[in-house]
Amino acid sequence: MTTATVSPQPAIADAGITEERHRIAGRPLAAVTGAEIQAPLISGGHVRYANLDYGASAPALSVVSAYLNEILPYYASVHRGAGYASQISTSVYENARSIVRDFVGGRPDDSVIFTRNTTDSLNLLAGCLPATDGRHDGDVLYLDIEHHANLLPWQGVPHRSIVAADTITGTLDAVRAELEQGGVSLLAVTGASNVTGEILPIRALAALAHQHGARIVVDAAQLAPHRRVDISADDVDYLAFSGHKLYAPFGAGVLVGRPDWLDTGVPHLAGGGAVKEARLDGVSWATGPARHEGGSPNVLGAATLARATQVIAELDQDRWHAHESAIRSFLVEGLQRIDGVTVHQIFKDTNPETDTIGVVNFSVEGYDAGLVAAYLSAEHGVGLRDGRFCAHPLLKRLGLPSGSLRASFGVGSRLEDAERLLAGIQTLRSSGLGWDYVVDAGRWVPANDFRTYPHWAPNTPGTAGAAPCTDD
Repeated sequence: MTTATVSPQPAIADAGITEERHRIAGRPLAAVTGAEIQAPLISGGHVRYANLDYGASAPALSVVSAYLNEILPYYASVHRGAGYASQISTSVYENARSIVRDFVGGRPDDSVIFTRNTTDSLNLLAGCLPATDGRHDGDVLYLDIEHHANLLPWQGVPHRSIVAADTITGTLDAVRAELEQGGVSLLAVTGASNVTGEILPIRALAALAHQHGARIVVDAAQLAPHRRVDISADDVDYLAFSGHKLYAPFGAGVLVGRPDWLDTGVPHLAGGGAVKEARLDGVSWATGPARHEGGSPNVLGAATLARATQVIAELDQDRWHAHESAIRSFLVEGLQRIDGVTVHQIFKDTNPETDTIGVVNFSVEGYDAGLVAAYLSAEHGVGLRDGRFCAHPLLKRLGLPSGSLRASFGVGSRLEDAERLLAGIQTLRSSGLGWDYVVDAGRWVPANDFRTYPHWAPNTPGTAGAAPCTDD
């Protein structure tokens, strides 16, 4: 295999890189599976893949991958199997609830329900909103900055939306004003924006909700992989997040929260295991997590999610945050030094040192975001996200109706990943594209791409089935 060298441009190498940053973030904070895979370049040769797409799906921690291999031979049906493997699997699955509850600072009686992902968790909660005589007891209130997972489930029930202000302070005032109108049963907010990485003041929002007789649910899909969450200390009623963003394989998600709504809500998935007794003309539903976990659960997904939370919980928080902050500040400063590049954020009063996670959103003047992403991948071996990030209302509001670019990183990242991205953008601005690109199935890809893929993978550019997300 030929290895290509992709070096930062001198102007970027000198832009804000300090010996201290290299000391803090020159190496990954934790080992992840696939950290050294080689990506083929369109011009020939290979380079270590710079994964800056953690916000979509993070690579599995190496410890978690090893754990998966250890428990895989014991994988079997759970809850009703008398056999040895079934007993082991049941124990692992049920113990995962306690591990996750501890990780998020859950209350002793909080339910821990395993789902397919964060989206599934929030849809589950939408079916459990309290109602009297068939009418919901109040509205769900949400902001316009939400990921679709925390936007669309509420549109099927009575709801209200708020346009977030351009400051955190102003947004809190807007939420307070709407809550004062009364009639809100649930405030639904993101813990950290999947678009810009900005963190919302969860504790303050929870206090506002409770002062006005409402509960709060937090979409922590982005927050949980970057910050420790304590729902007891923050007085959060419900929390949802996903394993695939928290360094675990599979798409398992979880909903943690107060049991009363969950025990009386509509069972999320009618089927085996969700009932006390089934009859030909009716059913008596179970309470607790079983009520919403009909069918065979994702045992390995729940187990690896729980194991990942244990690893994250053991990280030294100061080192963890310093590692992420060093990469983020270097990347933001470098992008801001390149002519024609704009870094985007929602709130003017966000403190970049304390109120952001490892996500940076930007656009390059004169280039479609999808084209830039294809170029970085093909010519520099850098993977990042482009598009509207399942947050269409926010992208429109930011003046980016056709999308932007998102670099996201985490414990397996290193400063060199950000250096490579900056070198690629600098080259693009100074010299333009080094290859021709075409649109295939709605995605930009290199023209005449003859690169090979692993023998077990389809030898295609990977555009089949691309999500459209093109309608305004």
